Amino acid sequence: MRLDKFLKISRIIKRRTVAKEIADQGRVTVNGKQAKSSTKVAIGDIVVIVFGNKTLTIKVKELRETTKKGEADSLFELISEEYKEDYRI
Repeated sequence: MRLDKFLKISRIIKRRTVAKEIADQGRVTVNGKQAKSSTKVAIGDIVVIVFGNKTLTIKVKELRETTKKGEADSLFELISEEYKEDYRI
């Protein structure tokens, strides 16, 4: 499954176009390698996403074409969520 589609289906990022932009800006890695939006993800992959003030590390647990809102978090395991201390709003 494409990275941008997985991020949208799992509801980590709400829109696929936003997921594509973030990946194409170099803010996502899959298994330690910088990923584009078209990068294929598989079960067991470690995905790191850098947002403005936080870095999210997840492990892909399941791949589905569609999912319900309440089941979206079952597609991945949250490994870590780190916040930058010097980030100001």
